[in-house]
Amino acid sequence: MNATTTSPYENLDAWIDAHFDEEVRFLQELVRVPTDTPPGNNAPHAERTAELLKDFGFEAEQHAVPPDTVRAAGLETITNLVVRRRYGKGDGAGRTVALNAHGDVVPPGEGWTHPPYGAEIAGGKLYGRAAAVSKCDFATFTFATRALEALGAPLKGGVELYFTYDEEFGGELGPGWLLEQGLVKPDLLIAAGFSYQVITAHNGCLQMEVTVNGKMGHAAVPETGVDALQAATRILVALYEQNTLYKQTRSQVKGINHPYLNVGLIEGGTNTNVVPGKVVLKLDRRMIPEENPVEVEAGLRRLIQKAVAGCPGIGIEIKRLLLAKALKPLDGNRPMVEALSRHASAVFDEPIDAAGTPLYTDARLFGEHGIPAVLYGAGPRTVGESNAKRADEHIDLEDLRRATKVIARTLFDLLD
Repeated sequence: MNATTTSPYENLDAWIDAHFDEEVRFLQELVRVPTDTPPGNNAPHAERTAELLKDFGFEAEQHAVPPDTVRAAGLETITNLVVRRRYGKGDGAGRTVALNAHGDVVPPGEGWTHPPYGAEIAGGKLYGRAAAVSKCDFATFTFATRALEALGAPLKGGVELYFTYDEEFGGELGPGWLLEQGLVKPDLLIAAGFSYQVITAHNGCLQMEVTVNGKMGHAAVPETGVDALQAATRILVALYEQNTLYKQTRSQVKGINHPYLNVGLIEGGTNTNVVPGKVVLKLDRRMIPEENPVEVEAGLRRLIQKAVAGCPGIGIEIKRLLLAKALKPLDGNRPMVEALSRHASAVFDEPIDAAGTPLYTDARLFGEHGIPAVLYGAGPRTVGESNAKRADEHIDLEDLRRATKVIARTLFDLLD
């Protein structure tokens, strides 16, 4: 079959196949620059990414978040990247489709059999922290855009690449900062998806810190103290009882089950022979899309206060650490959903429809600004298969190749 009888999709696929080794090398370079958060020193990775993009003729705007703002958030440096590619006659016709992936990651932790920043390839898989979440989609999105431009077809609108660095701490200084500063305002957004599902909705997340204050005393004369741990235990019992009730509330979104609360950190006490005078609990409450975040937070505060109401000498402080709203499907997302589902089903040779995920992501920030957002990117069928955020995180290179084809085909449909 000659070039005149091949479809645009076949030509896009062929370009990606021909340049796939280059795409893999690009991803290896990205994985080799650490972006552990904490401590959150992300500017060096952004600078390296900008250098690599320049080799492809992509000029990356480097938007540094003010140092005081970054430090106040508990991080060191953040430089977000924006690449703008315009097509057509520059008359403003056509959609602007944005592609967003994050470069910050959780620290590697223990148990690796491959160096976490070695970007080693073994058995058709590339190993390294952020190989699957979500530096892989720096590569997917970049090479899909390059394939689209290499096609030489008349296009309308534009593609914008947003490579940001605050997903692990909530995204407010990544996409949130770009949006609030008016630096970006696309018509549609495709965000890194961590798997090859087409995700149109996800959970919200409320994180809270509860400080229980009592009074230290000697264990030999416990009446001289007020036991903060005993009071904190009442709070824990109330919270876990509430978890049983949460399971009775089911989401109507495919892929999302029920609300859940996790107590992820407990700190307190001074020594074994001292009545604990202070205990700190950190909570993570996952909210299904149908829930109202304001009501959820108010209900938790009432529950906690009621649990210690009968404890003389006990005081509590409740502080919100994070409120990430759920992503809900917005009017206007249909072209993305239909194109991604159609092409993913064809490329992966299995039905791939829209669904939700219990995770929360930066994509919600675009939804809050009225921008229809969908999650799709390189990854396996489920997040767990890639060891994301665990030892030996990896991306199957064939998943990377196929996701790049799906994104390139989708961009062609949206901009043709």
